[in-house]
Amino acid sequence: MHDDVAQVLFTRARLQARVRALGRRITRDYAGRDLHLITILRGGLFFLTDLARAIELPLSLDCLGISSYAGQVTPGQGRARITKDLDDQIEGRHVLLVEDIIDTGLTLGYIRRSLLVREPASLRVCTLLDRPYRRIVETPVDYVGFEIPDAFVVGYGLDWRGRYRNLPFIATLKPELHT
Repeated sequence: MHDDVAQVLFTRARLQARVRALGRRITRDYAGRDLHLITILRGGLFFLTDLARAIELPLSLDCLGISSYAGQVTPGQGRARITKDLDDQIEGRHVLLVEDIIDTGLTLGYIRRSLLVREPASLRVCTLLDRPYRRIVETPVDYVGFEIPDAFVVGYGLDWRGRYRNLPFIATLKPELHT
């Protein structure tokens, strides 16, 4: 599996340090409040788990499953649907949506709209990886781990065809594998 890696962008140590820093900031920002973390299956699980351990507050966790439709004809008209809904109600709760990566913003925009109609007390977004220059749908992102270049990345929950999620770092794959 490591033979497929072209370049390691973020080592395990660098990821852990950044997640701890995000956890400290979120702990400060939500002091005195219970926090409800939500991630999108499956890519966000690794980040969610480590981030939850880095937040020193009472918190609860939940997951959404989302299916995005390929072959979009018009930019900004992406179609997505919930395949696994939340187990808990979020009305009146402070919600932090924990994403693995934000790119065009299409899926995030859909998720935010879906969650806001449930009337949380607050809704913020935390992403490990961000590509703001690829945005089609502008959506506020409150906490960002790293901005990344326009490269296909795997590891730490991110996959290619279901593989490489378990790499303890974030890396690019050799181009011949995914092009």
